Amino acid sequence: MTKRSNEALVALRRILRVTDLNSRKLARHSDVNTSQLLVMQLLAREGEALPSVIAKSVELKQATVTLLLNKLEDAGLVTRRRDTEDRRRIWVGLTDAGRSVLERSPDLLQDRFRNAFEHLEDWEQSMLVTALERVAALLDADSLEAAPILEIGDLDRLVKD
Repeated sequence: MTKRSNEALVALRRILRVTDLNSRKLARHSDVNTSQLLVMQLLAREGEALPSVIAKSVELKQATVTLLLNKLEDAGLVTRRRDTEDRRRIWVGLTDAGRSVLERSPDLLQDRFRNAFEHLEDWEQSMLVTALERVAALLDADSLEAAPILEIGDLDRLVKD
């Protein structure tokens, strides 16, 4: 192995480790995973939302959001209510317990990344995106479906140490 390939692998390993460590920290402090926290943050901003709007906003599949909402509802962090005019529509809202979880949750890794990334020059952003897409291709991962969430494992699971 060349020195550069080792350096690249070390950088990838660091990214994987910080992602895993952040997921564990989030689970320790709030008993939710990154995907669940993103849904809860959206509900805190919007008040209430339809599951289809949640899925589109957090860039997850509808089926994944349904599983996330089931787990959040079982934990008492969100509520669902039927629309009074159209009984087929279900509105999802955050509970007081859900707001409490948000207050004690650490910063999300993707929020830190997004803030730092958006302060880069356009050419730097383009270069990084191109390099990361190339890394995904090198690992035969360029065709895998993925949401813009820095988390390891299934997006609808609850992380436990």
